[in-house]
Amino acid sequence: MIAIIDYGIGNLGSVKNAFDYLKIESVITRDKDVILNADKVILPGVGAFSDAMNTFISFGFDKVIDELIKKNTPILGICVGMQMLFERSFEYGTHKGLSILKGDFVRFDDEKALVPEIGWNQIKVVNDSIILEGLDNKDCYFVHSYYLSNYDPMDVISYTEYAGVIYPSAVRRGNLFACQFHPEKSGDVGLSILKKFGEL
Repeated sequence: MIAIIDYGIGNLGSVKNAFDYLKIESVITRDKDVILNADKVILPGVGAFSDAMNTFISFGFDKVIDELIKKNTPILGICVGMQMLFERSFEYGTHKGLSILKGDFVRFDDEKALVPEIGWNQIKVVNDSIILEGLDNKDCYFVHSYYLSNYDPMDVISYTEYAGVIYPSAVRRGNLFACQFHPEKSGDVGLSILKKFGEL
């Protein structure tokens, strides 16, 4: 069973609908015991980074994520759910993330392209991707104004180019996965990613 963490921020229904379509059992929940005992966990997120982090910590989910990582439970962070796994975001100030992975999120240059990046863009798969297998150069759906910088290249499993920047669009460390794009909005490509994650 896959637990989709409900902290009031994220495309919860869309993610669950995608798993329902794939006939993979999932539940939207705030119950820490359910999350800790799940086979796999989704960390969703949309909107402002600071709001997401403050709400997430207020529920005590930061400690839950630490426990899941110790248990080696597969986790998939989506959009702001990916950003929260890193050290900092510079969205409207400087805000601390969970610091599980190395990196900061900085804003695209407004003079080089429309910000936010909204729409379909190509992913270039690198390293040992597992969940992105067979999806090199496929298009996924993005909605974001900030991108990952100062990262460890060994964590990256796909890159994407926008506003003159080649940035990590998906990462992996062990059983921890995350993507800047929205697989639940990325058609057959996104369903393939969620299916592969569900089958880990």
